[in-house]
Amino acid sequence: MAVPSGRGARLARLGWMATGIAGSMVAEGARQLAQGNRPKMSNLLLTPANARRVADQLAKLRGAAMKVGQLVSMETGDLLPPALAEILARLRSDARAMPRAQVAGVLEANWGKGWEKRFKHFSFTPLAAASIGQVHRAQTRDGRDLAIKIQYPGVRESINSDVDNVAGLLRMSGLLPREMDIKPLLRDAKRQLHDEADYLKEGDYLQRYCTLLADAPQYQLPALHTDLTTHCVLAMDYVGGVPLESLIDAPQDTRNRVVELLFALLLREVFEFRLVQTDPNFANYRYDTATQQLILLDFGATRPYKAGMARDFRNLMRGAMADDRATMAKACLAIGYFDAESQERHKEAVLNIGMDALEPFCLPGPYDFATTDLPERVRAGGLALGMDRAFWKLPPADAMLLQRKFAGLYLLAIRLKACVDIHALMQK
Repeated sequence: MAVPSGRGARLARLGWMATGIAGSMVAEGARQLAQGNRPKMSNLLLTPANARRVADQLAKLRGAAMKVGQLVSMETGDLLPPALAEILARLRSDARAMPRAQVAGVLEANWGKGWEKRFKHFSFTPLAAASIGQVHRAQTRDGRDLAIKIQYPGVRESINSDVDNVAGLLRMSGLLPREMDIKPLLRDAKRQLHDEADYLKEGDYLQRYCTLLADAPQYQLPALHTDLTTHCVLAMDYVGGVPLESLIDAPQDTRNRVVELLFALLLREVFEFRLVQTDPNFANYRYDTATQQLILLDFGATRPYKAGMARDFRNLMRGAMADDRATMAKACLAIGYFDAESQERHKEAVLNIGMDALEPFCLPGPYDFATTDLPERVRAGGLALGMDRAFWKLPPADAMLLQRKFAGLYLLAIRLKACVDIHALMQK
């Protein structure tokens, strides 16, 4: 099925979603009344059928609409009803590919008529499909083996309206709790999506990382092909390797190496490069089992960090490692986790969450991710604080994205049952 590209078509798709939700409510309400029940409005709205309806329409729209669903499922999953959280989470891997004719149309618009004459082979079956675009393999007539990322049509032009429309429908339909303040999430989603939808910018970041990591042969990056790269098409070397999730049964040393490389890179990004690829999606990486290199694939969510923010995070981590809550509190204030008017109990709650979240950096020696209950503790602390109406404060977007990246690496380390000396990496 073709991706809706015009604003009218995309808005109509969202309208069908709203209509379907309303119809489902009426039917469910009538069914419960016939059984002698007096259903609550929230129970009629928060049904698995409505959640499937939302997830299905967002997956068909892709682009910003799908990204909002992904962000909601990642950032607020613990606050949502289980059925809704589970179904929205499917959006992280449920993008549906463009048909051949639409792919050809995008390439003709970017490369001109007769573009296919430049290729010995072009596979119209995508290697991967995500919220912004899909990836195809191709061989040029001059012998290059490429991965071509093609953006869904209309994504860039519809970002702001998609985000606003989807958020409004989610709010009006009752599929998000009224108490949840998602405005900062939506504002950041727009900025992040505009960056991710600019493939020329992503290409620039790829080249910068190639330069920054020239001294680190343990990382492998694809070369950019500028002659085929536009705002909507990104051409890179095709690289092999295996998905990181496939290493779950690999030898312990291999799993440990992958996680150590990921954390070592993130610390260099934050404190040395001050440039961070903030998307923790496992699909952004692969591993070459022959060369033992970590392959870096996607730089669309790359974000520069100011020296002050990097300094504040270093101070926060140093404070945690030294069990110095005064230093941590000063850093949290500078970052924006709380302000001078915040109640002491809220400040203490933030510091407690920080101590839990930074535990792998604080404990000397290898940290056993296979046995940790770290995510549960951090989640419980964050949920308790987030539901406290007296403390409705979200940190700056840069801090939230960095949190998400660290959390994503923790989850991967847990999945791989890695045992790594994170403390030693930070001390370097």
